[in-house]
Amino acid sequence: MQIQRVIISSVILLFPMLHVFSQQGTNRNYWTYIDQYKELAMEQQQKYKIPASITLAQGLLESGAGRSTLATEANNHFGIKVSGGWTGPYVVRDDDYKGEHFRKYKDVRDSFEDHSLFLLKPRYRVLFTYETNDYRSWARGLKQCGYATNPAYADGLIRIIESYSLYQFDTMIPGQRTEESQILMRHAEKRNEVNPEKFYKSHMVYAANRNYFIIVQRGDNLATISRETGVSIKRLLRYNDLGNDYTLTIGDVLYLEQKHDEADPQLIINTHRVEQGQSMHDISQLYGIRLKSLYKLNRLDPSRYVPRIGDVLSIR
Repeated sequence: MQIQRVIISSVILLFPMLHVFSQQGTNRNYWTYIDQYKELAMEQQQKYKIPASITLAQGLLESGAGRSTLATEANNHFGIKVSGGWTGPYVVRDDDYKGEHFRKYKDVRDSFEDHSLFLLKPRYRVLFTYETNDYRSWARGLKQCGYATNPAYADGLIRIIESYSLYQFDTMIPGQRTEESQILMRHAEKRNEVNPEKFYKSHMVYAANRNYFIIVQRGDNLATISRETGVSIKRLLRYNDLGNDYTLTIGDVLYLEQKHDEADPQLIINTHRVEQGQSMHDISQLYGIRLKSLYKLNRLDPSRYVPRIGDVLSIR
């Protein structure tokens, strides 16, 4: 059963990551990180009044979406060095200088907690004069207070927040469902076919280009998603330009309705610059555009064209 279209009050707009910071491949790693750690970030905001969007953006930027060596070997997602009387374990890495010491944590939750405590130092006191929904001031304040030496650090954080609409988490509480999730759950409940409570509690429903999507998690497959959302496997494959033999990957964007022929008219950009490892399918998912329409917009032959880093493609 195709999900009825409804008016959505909060729409997530997906933009390409700019080259202030590097994203390897597609946005899959970023969405996986956001989906996995959004609750931790919201918990930290509740506890310490640090915007969840800032925490997530710093985690994404500092850890390369959880894929950096510091993140994988030391659970350090914020690049915090040994200082201030730290007596815990550490790892040695080259950064501004050779052989610097970075804090090591037993798990990611400890890293998020220590990041919040780190920002409570007098050096960052000015940040707490800003409202929790003023992520721009927080980002610029972090740079001014010396959190990072990169002159583009504040701009990088702001672009991440606005590209992935992380500011939505600044007005949510842990465990809260999005409006989109609540709407789709009501539709599923009316069919009396399944109990969607568990699915929509664990899967946040996002929106892009006047459409719904979820982020594929560990344990998901087309059959379970079809059963819980009421969208047939055949439609899921067609909506997402996937072959019958496609196996879902963690972090995949999976649309629950048909994509459109061009990008959202609300986007201020008309083109996309190809990033490392991006395919035409990746780009079509990023903007919610049908794959065949993306080729048509750019007058490209699907059987011959292979995207190259730096290629500029029209998305409208």
